[in-house]
Amino acid sequence: MCIEGRSRHVRTRKDLLHHDGVITLLVDQPRYYDFVARLLTLGHGGALHERFIELARLAPDETILDVGCGTGSLALAAKARVDAGGTVHGIDASKEMIEQASRKAQRRRVPVDFRIATVEALPFQERSFDVVFSTLMLHHLPRPLRRACASEIARVLKPGGRVLITDFHPPARRRMGWVAHLHRHGSVKVEEVHELLVSTGFRMLESGDVGVGDLHFTLATWESN
Repeated sequence: MCIEGRSRHVRTRKDLLHHDGVITLLVDQPRYYDFVARLLTLGHGGALHERFIELARLAPDETILDVGCGTGSLALAAKARVDAGGTVHGIDASKEMIEQASRKAQRRRVPVDFRIATVEALPFQERSFDVVFSTLMLHHLPRPLRRACASEIARVLKPGGRVLITDFHPPARRRMGWVAHLHRHGSVKVEEVHELLVSTGFRMLESGDVGVGDLHFTLATWESN
C-alpha cells in the first residue's frame, strides 16, 4: 500500500515533480514512519542506529545535528553516546514528524532539541556542530537542493567536524523486492554522494557498506579555509 504525500524535505509541490513525477511514501506519514523504517532496514533499526553512531565516531560532550530526523530515533540514540555534556538537535520539515519526535523524547525523558526546519536553511549559527547525520534523506532531494543541503551542513559544522551520509545505493531496488516499492525514490549513487561532498569542500574519511541490505555510508570532514 502506498499513500501519496508531500515529501517532508522539500518546500513546494514543484520540487516534488522530479524523476518519476510524484513521491509516494508511507515513510512520510508519521504514524507509519517507524514501521516502514524497520522494513526498509530489514528489521535492524536499533542496531543500525548504534552502527551509525560508531561510523560517525561520536564521542562524549560533542554537539550533534540530525537533518531529516523523522521521528527522532537516531537523535535519541546519539544523546546517550554524547552523555550529559553533549547536545543533540534534530530538524525535519514535517511538523507532524517533529511533534512525534518531541513526544518520544518526553516519554523517554531524553533532552533532545527537535525543530521544524528545511535542509536548505538550517536554523543554527556557523560552526555549531561536531557531527551532522543525514540518514536515508538525501535521495528525497532534487539535485539542486542536495547542493544547498551540503553547503548548509558545511556552514554549521565546526572546522574538523564530520558528516555521515547513509543511504541506499541503486541495487537496493533490485535486491529489496517488494519492500522497495514502499520507497519509490529509495537510492542515490555512491559516486554522486562523493562528488557532492568533495565539490562542496569536504575531505573524504571513509566510505563503504553498512552491512545491511544495500545501505552505504560516507564519512567526510569539513576543514574550513
